[in-house]
Formats: sequence, C-alpha cells, structure tokens
Amino acid sequence: MNIKKIIPILEWLPNYDKSYFKGDLVAGITVGIILIPQGIAYAMIAGLPPIYGLYCALVPQIIYAIFGSARQVAIGPVAMDSLIVATGVSTLALAGSESYISIAILLGLMVGTIQFILGIFSLGFIVNFLSRPVITGFTSAIALIIGVNQFRNLFGVDFIQNDQIHLILEDIFLKISDYNFHTTFIGLMAVIIILIFRKINKRIPNALIVVVFGILTMKYFGKNLIDVSIVKYIPSGLPTFGIPEFDLDQIRELFSIALTLVMVGYLETISIGKFQESKQDEYKVRPNQELIALGLSNMVGSLFKTIPIASSFSRSAINQESGAKTGMAAFISVVMVTITLLFLTPLFYFLPKTILAAIIIVAVFSLVNIKEAAFLWRANNLDFWLLISTFIATLFFGIEYGIAVGVGLSLVVLIFRTSRPYVVELGKVPDANFYRNKERFEDVIIENDILVFRFDAQLFYANSSYFRDKMDEMAEKKGKALKLIVLDSESINRTDSTGVEMLKERIKFYQKKGILFYFAGAKGPLRDALFKGGLLSIIDVNHFFMKANDAVKFFRTGDRKSQEKFAKYIHQAYK
Repeated sequence: MNIKKIIPILEWLPNYDKSYFKGDLVAGITVGIILIPQGIAYAMIAGLPPIYGLYCALVPQIIYAIFGSARQVAIGPVAMDSLIVATGVSTLALAGSESYISIAILLGLMVGTIQFILGIFSLGFIVNFLSRPVITGFTSAIALIIGVNQFRNLFGVDFIQNDQIHLILEDIFLKISDYNFHTTFIGLMAVIIILIFRKINKRIPNALIVVVFGILTMKYFGKNLIDVSIVKYIPSGLPTFGIPEFDLDQIRELFSIALTLVMVGYLETISIGKFQESKQDEYKVRPNQELIALGLSNMVGSLFKTIPIASSFSRSAINQESGAKTGMAAFISVVMVTITLLFLTPLFYFLPKTILAAIIIVAVFSLVNIKEAAFLWRANNLDFWLLISTFIATLFFGIEYGIAVGVGLSLVVLIFRTSRPYVVELGKVPDANFYRNKERFEDVIIENDILVFRFDAQLFYANSSYFRDKMDEMAEKKGKALKLIVLDSESINRTDSTGVEMLKERIKFYQKKGILFYFAGAKGPLRDALFKGGLLSIIDVNHFFMKANDAVKFFRTGDRKSQEKFAKYIHQAYK
C-alpha cells in the first residue's frame, strides 16, 4: 500500500521547493482575506449566525490540505451549497435557531460520511461520465452565475441572489438605475487595477493591492463615502469540539438533501480541480481521493461546528491567480483566518464589499472558457453541443439541473457512441500483406468474393444488433459472389453472451448460404468468451487467424504455414 496515495501531503511536503513559498504565502493571505467576509455572507445565506461561516474556513481546509489531491483548490463555505442547506434545513427548523444550527451541522456530518464511503469503495469513477466538454460547460456557467451575483456588491444595489442567471439579469435591468456612484466607482477602479497588474505580471499580488487600496480609501476618505458598504464588525472566537446531535428521523428527512450536496460538492471540487490540473503538469487530480478528502473535511469539520463545505470556484481561481502551488497556501490561509479572528478584525472594518466583488468577478470570469468552445466547434461538433447544453442548463435552470443535464447527456453520448461504433470494410494494400480502411486508402484491393471488415468497439448487448445489420448490409452488397467473411477482431476487446449468441446465429445463417466465416486477430479475452459461449460447436479453431491476410491466404491456397504456431497454441489452450 502506497501511503503517499492515501495521504497526498506526503507527496509534496517532503520535497517542498522554497521557490513556491512566495506564491503560496501571497495566495494564502489573499484567500484568507477573502474568506472572512465570504464566510460571514455564506453563513447568512445558509440561515446561520455569521460565525459559523468562519468556522468552515478553519478545520476543513487543514484536513483537505492533508488528504486532497488537488493542491490549488480552496475548500470552505460556498454560496451554492449554502443555498441548498437553507432550502433543506428551513423545512425542519426556524432559521438561526439552536435546532436549525444543530440540523445544519448534522447535515455536514451526513454529507461527509457519504462522500467518504463513496471514496473508500472507489466510486469516484462517476466522474468518468463527466466529459471535458461537460466540465467546461458547467464550470463556465457557474463562474458566470457567481460573477453576476457579485454585481449587487459591485454596484451597491440589492439585486436578488439566485442560481438562475436570467432572473438576476432581469432584476439588474430593473434596478440598475439605482446604482451607487461611489460604490461603483471604487469597484470598477479595483477591476481596472487588477486587470492592469495582470497584464503587467500575473505574479503581482493584485488582490492584496486592491484590498489595501480599499481599506485606506475608506479609512481616510470614509466621511465623504458614507454610502459605500463596508465589512464592519467581524465576530471573533474559535470553534470548540463537539459531537453533532443524532436524530434518526432527521437523518431520514435530510438524506435526499444530503445526496444533493454530495453530488454538488463533489462536482464543484472535481470540476475546478480538473480545470486547474489542465494548467500544470506537476500533479494529477484523483477522483476517489477527492471524495475521501471532501468526506473527511466535512466529517471532521462537523465536530467543530461546520456546515457542508466544498471547493469554492471564486477562491480557487484567486488562489491559482495569486500564485499558489501547493496545499501550503491552505495552511497559511488558516493561520491568516485564525490570527485575524483573534487579533486583527479591526483592520478589516473599513474593507469595502465592492472591492471583494471586484476580486471575485475578475477571478471567476477567467474560468469562462470561450477558447474551448471555439475549438470544439471546429474539431468536434457533438462535443461542442454537449458543452453548450450543459452551459445553458446550468445557467438558466440552476446547478442541480445543470448537473443532471450534464451527466444525462454524457451518458446518452456514451451510449450512442458505444452502440454505433465505427464499422468499415477493409481492402488489401497492393504488394503488401496487410489490410486497410477502404474509405481512407483509395488504392486498396477489394475482392468481390471476400468481405473483410473491422468493428472498432467491444461487442455487447447495446451494439450487437448494429453489428449484425452493418455486416449484413456489407454482405448484401457483395451479392451471390460472396464466399468468405473475415472479421478483423483486433479492436474488439471483449464480448458478452448477447454478442456471442448473435455471432453464432449469423455464422449459421451464412453457413446455410455456403459462406465461410473467419476471425482474424481475436485477442485472448475475446476468444475465451467465444469458446465458453459454445462457438466451437459451430466452427473449429482453424477458423481463427493472426491476421486478415493469413485468413484470405488460407482461403485461396489452403496454406497455413504462417499460422501453425498460432493454431497449435489455440489447440493446446482450448482442447
């Protein structure tokens, strides 16, 4: 057992490069600064006292930094999860009450337990059903939703907060004339400053610069800017250890909302993790390990009064943009939040919320991957529409529907592609001993009495009918001249009972017509399935050849010298 795979911090911490520290330090401090007001805001969205949002910025980050495989992902309270928590828990208790808080913490423990179990049993493979276009579409839509939701702080107008962008845009259109000039000016200035410094050098800590700019502006000119909303008082205090209260009835009632949070949290984390993975080549994001890390973060976090947490799109983007290379940034962020909660809260009193909005907006809008969409439009039309469908569904119907559409369409495309794989007739290359695709090689020799074809997929229940129809279609084109069918099986890794029975039925069908059926390049697993399925009761092992050319040569001349070793092996293995 590789302990480094179980505890990924052991992969990077012993070999930590000192050159990484500057980027990790800046990123950790920046994310720590962002976490304070965000934690307060997200706790309030969830219907909890502000301090509980800050609790989510402590223990879960430490646990994830130890067990997470995505080194630049920022874990903690997130807006979408907070909305889901409020939706589920508000039906069971009054928002803000002791009972409400207890249920929300129990929900965090449930979510973590489910995620941990899924990871232990290696069920992270579900991410394989989320193709890159789906992840890109989902990430881009979420980035837009989070960014547009920040317009309320950027412009100083109380726009609605929602995960359906058309509702937000409608409210912005109706209320934009009420924008606060001073708030808007400071926010847009921050956006411009960030963009300028990003152009000059992305390593410049632009987020820190605008935070300092905002605090100094309000501290020394605040008397003339009384209409600009600032963070003001930040509650202090660290969480204490405590086991969540268990209630079986509540667990049953919370189970469906817990499953939703499991999927949402996992998809949020794996989406941003995969996106960041594509930007570097130093580590790989492991889906099962991410489930375990998220599960432990939620489970241990709930013992310190946290609600369900996940990866934050905005803070992860800020973390990467600020130069984070490893999980050290998370530790620094935790230290920053802890020190701030205990000693430094007065420093952030004058921080304008519009500055935070500017930082988040610039960071998340960079996650909108227009280049990928343009590339897929040219390279793969089906993947392009898969991306667009996921993007639109997430954007206009909300995150849960976006997930459902993305996963659903991925499965539909998978089924479509596996049920209708590539099938092509092969022709003999002149003056050579191999066969090639007649649609790509125009000079290949096609013989009227022989059909050599290739099937590029495993043969199973979902595509066996398609195999039969395509084979019959090609055989029919040959007409009465056809005497031999050769299946080039090199691309068929395995088959199931449905595939075997279909082959047996078609071989018998063609035998009645006096047409032989040979196999070329059949791999061991395929031969095993065919022979165990009773194919040798219809044909014998002499119908199996190493190459299509060998099969045709034997048919023409009866010469099987080149096949003697292969034939001998099959006889010995399957006698």
